[in-house]
Amino acid sequence: MASDTSNSKAMTSLKAEGVTRSSGMSLFERYLTVWVFLCILAGILLGQLAPALFQMIGSMEFAQVNLPVGLLIWVMIIPMLVKVDLHALHEVRRHVRGIGVTLFVNWLIKPFSMALLGWLFIRHLFAPMLPANQIDSYIAGLILLGAAPCTAMVFVWSRLSKGDPLFTLTQVALNDTIMVFAFAPIVGLLLGMSSIQVPWDTLFTSVVLYIVIPVILAQFWRGSLLAKGDAHFEAVMEKIGPWSISALLLTLVLLFAFQGKAIIEKPLVIALIAVPILIQVFFNSALAYWLNRTLGEKHNIACPSALIGASNFFELAVATAISLLGFQSGAALATVVGVLIEVPVMLLVVRLVNASRNWYEQT
Repeated sequence: MASDTSNSKAMTSLKAEGVTRSSGMSLFERYLTVWVFLCILAGILLGQLAPALFQMIGSMEFAQVNLPVGLLIWVMIIPMLVKVDLHALHEVRRHVRGIGVTLFVNWLIKPFSMALLGWLFIRHLFAPMLPANQIDSYIAGLILLGAAPCTAMVFVWSRLSKGDPLFTLTQVALNDTIMVFAFAPIVGLLLGMSSIQVPWDTLFTSVVLYIVIPVILAQFWRGSLLAKGDAHFEAVMEKIGPWSISALLLTLVLLFAFQGKAIIEKPLVIALIAVPILIQVFFNSALAYWLNRTLGEKHNIACPSALIGASNFFELAVATAISLLGFQSGAALATVVGVLIEVPVMLLVVRLVNASRNWYEQT
């Protein structure tokens, strides 16, 4: 009886956050790559037309944190975190194998495989075609992407692949909890292993600013909204839904206003940075998918488990890259490339897991 009550509450929470199997991507989400391209063009153009304005914006810092970007990052992250019910953590026991695969790929494979791919492609294979003074910074950006598992968009990927919504919520809640404690140590370790100097104070400041405080604020906000009923919660979520992506796009305009000159001079850089990111997406999603099948998990568990291992919390990666190395750094550019390819590549992965369902369910 207690179990039934718990499940009922969990499903009510899922309904409140809109994690249903029938809903898909909004028009805004589906064409995110188009908006990103337009913001890149707008940023490059504005950076050339009004360099003094963007230099002034770049100088608005406190404790190495750019204040306009810090505000935009909060507007990006907090609405997404409001959707996450940390009370779902008690549901971990329902799908131990699937959760185990998610944690294994997200925390023991993904960050290290991304660092390895960065070392292989950026430091060695592509090094002659990249600006030498930015190679370390590009690798740092890739590491930041690899160490930040997806939060909000994985709900979209799960819906499109008919994934179990309760499992999706549970793995996101668990990942977000782990991220509070593991993000800084993993990033610091991998940057150190890559011979990149680690500004630990800035890294921990980024974790507090962009993970700890937003999680706390989001959970308080979530509780206050749900106290007024599910209908009120849904209405507010629908209203603030576009905030996250809108703030991300404004951040990209700022980034590319600073990066524009380098991109105009070396457009090949973006394509080269995309290579290790693409390999990482397909490798980690395939690994998680295969492990779930090997362990006997259902297809609707394997899909969200594979998809969360392939996608990134790119908002956090962008924010941390800016805090650590600045607007004009290769790290900031590398994280933006992750944004650029996220939607089309993840839609392809969704199509692959859906198309392979018969193979997956063969005994």
